[in-house]
Amino acid sequence: MNKEFDKDKPIFQQVREIIEDQILNEQLKEGDQAPSTNQLVNFYKINHVTVSKGVNQLVDEEILYKRRGVGMFVAEGAKEKLIHKRKEAFLDSYIVQLVQEADKLHISESEIVKMIKKVKGRDLNDL
Repeated sequence: MNKEFDKDKPIFQQVREIIEDQILNEQLKEGDQAPSTNQLVNFYKINHVTVSKGVNQLVDEEILYKRRGVGMFVAEGAKEKLIHKRKEAFLDSYIVQLVQEADKLHISESEIVKMIKKVKGRDLNDL
């Protein structure tokens, strides 16, 4: 089954996020061999250069490392690095805006917490 890519986000970034998600979900663990560029190209039916760009970014950030002639592997500490990076992005993308909007609407911290608990208690399909 081929993944449907989001046309509003570069495909190389989505490929990168797929691998990151596999590490975060522990489908790929430290020391595990990551899918090869060719495997990703064949599975997703996308350009080799596109896949390479996403994978090489992960190598540059030391999430993956290359073993010449063998393949790419998940680096030690990769999951922790990704968690830290995603938490920072979450803060910048969501929390800052949430706090700014809450301030405009005079919503207190305790009200925000109640709202979050209410949402977490719901079935996601109800949202």
